[in-house]
Amino acid sequence: MPEEKPWSGRFARPTDAAVKAFTASIDVDRRLFAYDIAGSIAHAHMLAHVKVLSEKERDAIIRGLESIKTDIEAGKFPWESELEDVHMNIEARLIERIGDVGKKLHTGRSRNDQVATDMRLYLRDSVDALCQRIARVQAALLAMAERETETIMPGFTHLQAAQPVTFGHHMLAWFEMLSRDHARMKDCRKRVNILPLGAAALAGTSYPIDREYAARLLGFDGVAENSLDAVSDRDFAVEFVAAAALLMTHMSRFCEEIILWASSAFGFIELGDDLCTGSSIMPQKKNPDVAELIRGKTGRLNGALVALLTVMKAQPLAYNRDNQEDKEPLFDAVDTVGASLDVFARLLEGMELDRDAMLRAAQDGFPTATDLADYLVRKGVAFRDAHELVGKLVRLGMDTGKDLSQMSLSELQGMCKEIESDVFDILTLEGSVNARSHVGGTAPAQVRQAIQRARKRLAAYDDR
Repeated sequence: MPEEKPWSGRFARPTDAAVKAFTASIDVDRRLFAYDIAGSIAHAHMLAHVKVLSEKERDAIIRGLESIKTDIEAGKFPWESELEDVHMNIEARLIERIGDVGKKLHTGRSRNDQVATDMRLYLRDSVDALCQRIARVQAALLAMAERETETIMPGFTHLQAAQPVTFGHHMLAWFEMLSRDHARMKDCRKRVNILPLGAAALAGTSYPIDREYAARLLGFDGVAENSLDAVSDRDFAVEFVAAAALLMTHMSRFCEEIILWASSAFGFIELGDDLCTGSSIMPQKKNPDVAELIRGKTGRLNGALVALLTVMKAQPLAYNRDNQEDKEPLFDAVDTVGASLDVFARLLEGMELDRDAMLRAAQDGFPTATDLADYLVRKGVAFRDAHELVGKLVRLGMDTGKDLSQMSLSELQGMCKEIESDVFDILTLEGSVNARSHVGGTAPAQVRQAIQRARKRLAAYDDR
């Protein structure tokens, strides 16, 4: 392998050993090898297409690159930190393998547009894989929603029991959040899928390249319009990590509920033994570690976003070495959110409900008080007056230990004469949830319709 840097002709002395170690990125960016090789093969095809390379030279380069990829995949490739990064490691090995013709591969490009291309190819695949994982979680949510369309649980505000809802309706709330996450990822992908190759170092190249041809070979939707922007832009990485951080925030919120629901204080759910751990000292413990770790790892995504924004915040045009620091937070974000989605799907798929515990909890805290106020409004009482009257009945219930549905008609009428015997139809939990029968409401009939619409949206993911 050559020991000299590709730029060593300019320098009178070799690079200091500490500087070599400090500037090397091979331990981080070697994961881009398949994308680097794919980009190089497309570049070789393009150079031959515009007659900069002969067909024989092109074919030799492509055979060499393909053999290098085979070696890397087999674990037989000797990565050299002396060569700084994935690009120079592959290029140096190519030259060693096929001779001087390998030196022609870098014609008309720079490591600046090369790495930007590699990262976009990598992130495009990562987004596609994450969208599939999001869809799996959404499918699990729909399966639970369908099973539990009529299961009643307490709905909360301020973590206080507020009104009864159906568990199916609750699952659809998380489905909607993940739908937006999926849409954000797909939208982000549009801006990822732009080819920077051909921008060279910063100003383009004097060779007669055909960037649109290279874009078609690599499956890009178009080419970057400005060479300065093409090599220095990392918006696509920042945007992805921002979308991933919000996705993790949604999962973190749901995990907080799972942690609460699995606690003895709630007892709403039982998590699978294979997704929990125990205590080293307390033999009775069953800890929801997966949910807690997803909640904790959300901080890593937030940190990755801040790191990327900080790397970019003071950079003048065009490329600066600061951009070497974009990969660790990006790669960590991709790994973290992908792993979190995988275990989160399994967590949901193995979750068992205690419907009786949910129903008992839904009966606490005068859950149909709003229904009674609405009833009085329909009887001609102004809402503010109805609110006050029901508040007094709640106070009476607290003093007597009775829920509103347990009070006698005479007790209710003693507070408000407009109340009639039909009031008991709306004071039950079932009556309360069934009354909210409109698009977006918690009524089982509406939840069933919402599930049908959601399934169509999920199926449409594959058509985009």
